[in-house]
Amino acid sequence: MAKEDFPLNDLLWVISLILAALVFLSLYRVILGPTAYDRLLGVNLISSIVTVIIVVLSVHFRRRIYMDVALVYALLSFIGVIALAKYLRARVK
Repeated sequence: MAKEDFPLNDLLWVISLILAALVFLSLYRVILGPTAYDRLLGVNLISSIVTVIIVVLSVHFRRRIYMDVALVYALLSFIGVIALAKYLRARVK
């Protein structure tokens, strides 16, 4: 590796750590959310942050396959949140 890569690698690790801290802050909303919709919003935020972490690590490790993993994870997360929202809406009626 060239010396120019080290600041970028350090920056990517710092970004990953900050995003991981944000996941734990979002977990607060999931655990203590006053309503089910708050909890659903927290789960959606956590899945979005995890997707970004996977993309950042994909750039760091220079592996394109992780981008595909992030895309599939984001799609499954979206479908899961939509299904849970429909379930919660039907339960309220």
